[in-house]
Amino acid sequence: MIATDLDRTLIYSMAAIESVQTGTSIPPLLCVEMLDGQPLSYMTEAAGRWLAEIADNAVLVPTTTRTLAQYERVRLPGGPAPFAVISNGGHIIVDGVVDRQWRIGVEARIADDGAPLAEIVAGLDRRADGGWVLNRKIADNLFCYLVVDLPALPAGFLDSWTVWCAARGWVVSMQGRKIYALPRGLTKEEAIGEVRDRVGADRILAAGDGALDAGFLSLADAAIRPPHGELAEMDWQSDNLDIAKATGVLAGEEMLRWLMARILAGGSTTTVVG
Repeated sequence: MIATDLDRTLIYSMAAIESVQTGTSIPPLLCVEMLDGQPLSYMTEAAGRWLAEIADNAVLVPTTTRTLAQYERVRLPGGPAPFAVISNGGHIIVDGVVDRQWRIGVEARIADDGAPLAEIVAGLDRRADGGWVLNRKIADNLFCYLVVDLPALPAGFLDSWTVWCAARGWVVSMQGRKIYALPRGLTKEEAIGEVRDRVGADRILAAGDGALDAGFLSLADAAIRPPHGELAEMDWQSDNLDIAKATGVLAGEEMLRWLMARILAGGSTTTVVG
């Protein structure tokens, strides 16, 4: 299996590309997401070819914190994936259909392990007020997040919000302009383990850039992360971890080459890509 996050791992907004590729020429890009008729996310054309090659040689399972609606906008090379892990593990999609039994099980698990979503949303409403908050969202009735103006983000907000949520069994993760709050039991690795069992995989490869990816990176036999993102800021390391040399959208391309090389070296391999 290969598990890798989508945003800022495989696919990038133009703002994310330009923020990291400063001083570096941007290679030919392939648009993989549209929103309201406008292009939103990209990978390099070469990365698209590598991903299609992986799809021909492995089972690809996109694994992301995106909501169902946000994931459905993405069109990855190689065609629709047979499995997908969405909403940070809150949903498993099988052949394009949401697995309702998995969602029921997730709801039961997180209900017994921390404060309800309504309490967290109310706490966020009391603490996150002002022009620095650009948007606030409840995601698939599982977790919530803010979109913030980074230069205007109040000093100390992230630390105090993290502590408040932790006392209630929730975790906080900041990815770009988004600040997520999620139940402690809502994890990508839990859903990836379920998919692994269903497809009978005996080996896991992984890639990701955010703190919410650390669980499945640790679960993997071998993993890779880019030199940017939340994990890089944390200087997160693991004995099974490689770090890409390229940054930004070029890191996505490099990591796909890395995954493909290990698929070929490992022979028959089931792959999870997120």
